[in-house]
Amino acid sequence: METVNTTERLRELRRLMKEHKVDVYVVPSEDSHQSEYIAPCDARREFISGFSGSAGTAVITSEKAALATDGRYFNQASKQLDSNWHLLKQGLEDVPTWQEWTAEQSAGHKTVGVDPTIITAPDARKLTEKIKKKGGAELVGVKANLVDLVWGDGRPPRPNEKVSVLDIKFAGKKFEEKIEDLRKELDKKKSAGLIVSMLDEIAWLYNLRGNDIPYNPVFFSYAAVTPTTATLYIDESKLNKDVVPHLGDKVRIRPYSAIFEDSRAFGASVEMEDPIEGKPPTPKRKFWISTKASWALSLELGGEEKVEEIRSPIGDAKAIKNATELEGMRACHIRDGASLSEYFAWLEEELVVKRTKLDEVQAADKLEEIRSKKDRFVGLSFDTISSTGPNAAVIHYKPEKGNCSVIDPTAIYLCDSGAQYLDGTTDTTRTLHFGEPTEMERKAYTLVLKGVIAIDRAVFPKGTSGFALDTLARQFLWREGLDYRHGTGHGVGSYLNVHEGPIGIGTRIQYSEVPLSIGNVISDEPGYYDDGNFGIRIENMIMAQEAKTNHKFGDKPWLAFEHVTMVPMCRKLIDGKMLTPEERTWLNGYHQEVYDKTEGLFEGDERTLKWLEKETRSINVMEFTLT
Repeated sequence: METVNTTERLRELRRLMKEHKVDVYVVPSEDSHQSEYIAPCDARREFISGFSGSAGTAVITSEKAALATDGRYFNQASKQLDSNWHLLKQGLEDVPTWQEWTAEQSAGHKTVGVDPTIITAPDARKLTEKIKKKGGAELVGVKANLVDLVWGDGRPPRPNEKVSVLDIKFAGKKFEEKIEDLRKELDKKKSAGLIVSMLDEIAWLYNLRGNDIPYNPVFFSYAAVTPTTATLYIDESKLNKDVVPHLGDKVRIRPYSAIFEDSRAFGASVEMEDPIEGKPPTPKRKFWISTKASWALSLELGGEEKVEEIRSPIGDAKAIKNATELEGMRACHIRDGASLSEYFAWLEEELVVKRTKLDEVQAADKLEEIRSKKDRFVGLSFDTISSTGPNAAVIHYKPEKGNCSVIDPTAIYLCDSGAQYLDGTTDTTRTLHFGEPTEMERKAYTLVLKGVIAIDRAVFPKGTSGFALDTLARQFLWREGLDYRHGTGHGVGSYLNVHEGPIGIGTRIQYSEVPLSIGNVISDEPGYYDDGNFGIRIENMIMAQEAKTNHKFGDKPWLAFEHVTMVPMCRKLIDGKMLTPEERTWLNGYHQEVYDKTEGLFEGDERTLKWLEKETRSINVMEFTLT
C-alpha cells in the first residue's frame, strides 16, 4: 500500500474552493446512487486523499484536511495517508465524527460545500444543523464537483457497459409481480409514487443485470413507479436487444439524465389539500424516496414539503429471498466451496511440498482461475483479500501486483473472497496455517470459531434483530478482553451486491431497526486482529429459516439459520480442548456435510480429495484432540 503525495491536488482544490466561495469542502466516498462499491470515475475521495478503502469521508479546509473512516480501515489509512492528512478514527472515544469536525471548522460564519448529488438528504439536513450550532454560515450544494475539476482529463470515463435480462429461472419472480407488490404498498400508505436511486434495487425490480461497477452486476440508472406508470431512466445504448421486449409496454424508458427534469414534474403534480384557515396547504399524497436518495433528488421533487424519506420497500423485499433464489444460493456455494478447497489444496502443495515462492496476488489469481471454470460463473464479487502474516491484520487488505508480500508458509494466511454466479453471490473467509501456529494463534482462531458456531446454532423469536444477536459471536473474545472492529454479518444479494441492506448482524443502529426474516441471507464472520502480527476471520453464509421448537412462546414463529458455505475449517488452528461437546458435534457434522456435498466435484483430482479428507476428519471427543 503506497502513500500518495496529495499536496498539489489539495492546493488546486483549495483554489477552486476560494473561487466558489466555499471555506470547507466535503468529499464523501459514495456516488450519486450511494453505492458502497463505485466505478473508478466516482473514486473522488480516493483521488483527493490517497486512501483507497471503501468507507470514509474527506473534509478539506483552507489549511487542514481530515479523513474519517471506521475500524476496518485504521491500519490501512495510517499507511496510505500522507502528512497533509489527519486521520479521524470513527468510533473511538473522544474522536469527533466527520460531521462534528466539519462543523467545528465552520465556526466563525464559514460556508461548507458539497456536491448535492453524492450526499443524502438526511445527511445534508443533519450536517446543516451541526454547522448552525457551531456558528457556521450554511451548507451549500456546489453543482460542479470540485474534485472532478482537479482530476481533469485524468479522470476515468463513465462506464457504458451493456445491460441484459436475468432469466426467470434465476430471478424466481417476474418483474411485473414485483411492481404490482410495490403498487399495493404505495396504495396502502397513500403514496404518490416511489423514486428509486439505489442501483441494486433497480436491477432487482426489473430483473436486469449490468456491469458498470466492478464486481457488482448493476448499471447506472434511476427508476420511478407510480400507481399507473413504471419508468426506467437509462441511456438506451446500454440495453441489450433482449431488454426492450422483456420490459414490453409495462415500463417506459427515458434517458438517464431526465430523472431530474421528471422529478420536478412529479413534484409539481402533487395535489394539495384545500387550505385550512391559518395553515398552509398540505399534499394529499407525497412521493417516497429512500433515505439513501441524494439531496439533489429531494430538492428537485420539491423538498420536505412533497417528499417522504423512508427505508426503501424494494430493499426490504429484495432482502427476503424467494425459493428459487435460496436454492440458487445453496447450489452456487457448493460449487464455490469446491473451488476454495481445490485452491487451498493447491496452495498447500506449492508452499509446503514444492517450496514455491508465491506472492499474494499470484495466489489470488490462481483462485480466480479455478473459480472461472465452474458452471454459471460470471466474475468475482469483490477484490480477493489474499493476505499473509501481518497483512492479515489489515481487515480490508488489498494486495497489489508489484506491491504485495510473498506468502510465508510459517505464518497465518487469510483469504476472504467471493464470486458472482447467475444463481447467487458468494463471500467466504478462511484463515489457514501451513506450518506450526503459535499458542495465541490457535487460541484466537478457536475463540473466533466458537463465535461462528454460536451464531450458526442460534434460535430466536420472530422480531429479533441482528443487533440483538451480535454479542453471541463476540462473547468468547470478550471473556479474554479481545474484540474486533467490524460487524459480525452483512446481508448478501442474489447475483447482486455482496453487501446488501437493510439487515445484518452488528452494532450499527440500522441493524436494530430491521428484524431478521425468513429468507434473509447474511454472513457470519467474527474475527480477531493483532496489528503487525496476524489476523483471523472465519466467514460462512447463512440463511434465516423457521426453526422447529418444542414450544412456541407467544404463539409466534421462531427462527434459526441454515449454513450454505461448504469449506472446511483449518484443523491446525483449532484447539479442541476449548470446544464444548456441542461445538465439537457441530464441527464434525459441518465437516461431514462439506465432504458429502463437494467430494463428487473432485473426480480425478486426487490432490484435492486427499486434502478434503484430511481437513474434514472428525475431532475425537473423548481425547479432546484431533484424530
